[in-house]
Amino acid sequence: MKDNFDRRNDGRNKKDGKFDRKDNSRNFRDDDREDRPERRDDRRDDLIIGRNAAAEALKSGREIDCVYIAKGERSGAVVPILAKCKDRNIPIKEVDSRKLDFMCGHANHQGILLSAAAHAYATVEDILAKAEEKGEPPFIILCDGLEDPHNLGAIIRTAECCGAHGVIVPQRRSVGLTGAVGKASAGALEYVPVARVTNLVATIEMLKEKNIWVYAADADGTAWNKADLTGAIALVIGSEGNGVGRLVKEKCDGVLSVPMKGHINSLNASVAAAILMAAVTVAREG
Repeated sequence: MKDNFDRRNDGRNKKDGKFDRKDNSRNFRDDDREDRPERRDDRRDDLIIGRNAAAEALKSGREIDCVYIAKGERSGAVVPILAKCKDRNIPIKEVDSRKLDFMCGHANHQGILLSAAAHAYATVEDILAKAEEKGEPPFIILCDGLEDPHNLGAIIRTAECCGAHGVIVPQRRSVGLTGAVGKASAGALEYVPVARVTNLVATIEMLKEKNIWVYAADADGTAWNKADLTGAIALVIGSEGNGVGRLVKEKCDGVLSVPMKGHINSLNASVAAAILMAAVTVAREG
């Protein structure tokens, strides 16, 4: 039965109780962190090291994910670098100088590192245009706060395999397109546009206005096989620890889950995403 996801002619009528969000407290999580490799920045071949190199990278307009600055470092050439980062809304992370040493292999970082994107970011409009060019209803993946580059890379890889038109990530509190993400995507980053947005909630509202149905992945949602996954679809995958955020979930049209039969009641974020993406692909092909 598809009672919880019956698409009415009068649009998204939430008053009829289609989507009850009160009990959606558990999320897809990476609870067993011992199964995941320790985050170590993977020898960071995506780093721009030192003040002069950072200044030139910003001057050239290169895509930058974030800037790492040593705590208390606010003098000399660092000042205009940080000002340019703020002008471009590049996240600034203040860290211990020893972390910078580790990240760059003890090179002379002069208190600053830039993390360069492994691939240029697209826009949400680019993703929608790709769907239109292919004559297909949009199929989009939104990642709400993923921090593990291996998870994001795996999701991008699966998105390419399942025919998704693009992936959307938030600008802050999320891993960007680092070298580790590019490696984990196994080349899919060259084919799947990834857009970075400042406000995921506002982006969901915009997608809904374009008649795209947005579903969050949550362990307490309605089983995916009871949902109508045809047409224009966007899936929201939550972070490894906290799942989909409350405000994001409230803006979604519904909540989907993967039925669980074993003793473990949670899935790795990228695995949950793969199952739901495959379900959408099968529904669209059928």
